[in-house]
Amino acid sequence: MKGYQSMKCPNCGAEMKEGSLYCEQCGQDIHIVPDFEPELDDDIQQTIKSIADDIWEQEQSKEREKGAKPPRETVSLDSGKKAPRGRGKGFVFAGILAVFLILGGAAGAFTYLYYSVEYQTDRARDLAAAGEYDRAIRYYGRAIELDEDNVDLKVELADVYYLKNNKMEYEYLLRDIVRDGNASWEQVESAYGKLIAIYRDRGDYQTIHDFLLESGDPSVWSAYQNYVALAPEFSVKAGYYSSIQPLKLTASGNGRIYYTLDGSDPDENSTLYTTPILLEDGDYTVKAFFVNDNGISSDMVAAEYHVTIEKLPPPKISAMSGEYQFPMMISVEEDNANVYYTTDGTDPSVSSTPYSAPIHMPLGKSEFRFIRVEDGRTSEVEKRAYHLVLNTDLRTAEAERIVVAYRLEIGRIWDEEGHFEEDNESTYRYQFQYVTNINGVDDFYVIAEFLRSPDGTVARTGSYYAVNIYTGELFRLQIENGNYTLVEIEREPQDVGGEVEEDV
Repeated sequence: MKGYQSMKCPNCGAEMKEGSLYCEQCGQDIHIVPDFEPELDDDIQQTIKSIADDIWEQEQSKEREKGAKPPRETVSLDSGKKAPRGRGKGFVFAGILAVFLILGGAAGAFTYLYYSVEYQTDRARDLAAAGEYDRAIRYYGRAIELDEDNVDLKVELADVYYLKNNKMEYEYLLRDIVRDGNASWEQVESAYGKLIAIYRDRGDYQTIHDFLLESGDPSVWSAYQNYVALAPEFSVKAGYYSSIQPLKLTASGNGRIYYTLDGSDPDENSTLYTTPILLEDGDYTVKAFFVNDNGISSDMVAAEYHVTIEKLPPPKISAMSGEYQFPMMISVEEDNANVYYTTDGTDPSVSSTPYSAPIHMPLGKSEFRFIRVEDGRTSEVEKRAYHLVLNTDLRTAEAERIVVAYRLEIGRIWDEEGHFEEDNESTYRYQFQYVTNINGVDDFYVIAEFLRSPDGTVARTGSYYAVNIYTGELFRLQIENGNYTLVEIEREPQDVGGEVEEDV
């Protein structure tokens, strides 16, 4: 066998291709020693021949100077030339000895060069530059055998295989480089880039994903995240919980997450993750996987959750359901935080009206529904039905007219529609708000003043009036921090068309 020509694997005996670094049959790495360099062999043969010729010429010259007859030729050193007998024997012996010494020196030189990484590398580079890729491969093989930790040599050899269009060996060496503990990050990244180019051209993104994951190096995953599909991460650890858990699924890179909650394996027909999954009371086996924009699928991940939610007590309401003949306040007793309510017959939620202060019971029939919401838990709905009928003949509409009559009397408005300026379509309106007991004095209808603009916009002016539900007596009403103050009104006329008065 000569060089990297036809050969057999020493492990399994299978035939191997020229230049192969491993057996395709059994996968065994092959350490091949290149044969004696042909050029070096030629040089040695030429040197021996030159030395023999020099010895013969020197002997003939000496004989001619003495005028002696050339001795009979007996020993052949080369075709057509013979060594003299007699004294010439010594010279011939010396010549032969010199030849052997030269041969020994050549063998020593060969041995030195054969074990020289520098020489083997230089010869490999020269041959590669000359396009003699097979011979360059043999020298690179020997250099790598002498210096196994030299990753640069593997990189150069891979480039030669690429130039030779030997894609199998090229890919093999690149994979060897990324697994080589002596490789620098730049060498590893370059090798990964070349491997990715190979598989990308084939459209084999799954193989790219697999060998990047094999690296186990997050920095590699980050550098080539478009080719890696890492399994989704769960924001909540598997286990037992006593409150609703908002489970978030995240994945690195652009793509889609699919999941199931019943323990079945998800696929691309399963639920697409878009918003956090609310794990409410019950048992869940969540399974999910990620598909990136290149169509690469991650491994599937799973987690089990057992949620047992402690019941949240509903709000405690002060006024019980029933019929009432006097004003009442509806309030939430004890803990009144995180309470919401409705009055339209629907169940409340966190988007309903939040409870902040006692509520005046409406006249007539009404229904209130209350809930409490804490830590994702919602209490049962607490319902109250009321029927408030006051023991008086004075109705709310009449109380509103009393206020309007007073504003006309003092000249604050010109007509019952509430006009107050010429060429101005804005008007004052007076509307009933609720009935309440004020400071234990008596029960009153509370009337608020509004300013209605020509465009239909209505806004409070901040002025309030109180009308005694039994006597019809009128007061100005000051409201501050939930406290009421009755102020007796003035009956003196005021200029109409002046500045808007500031009622408090």
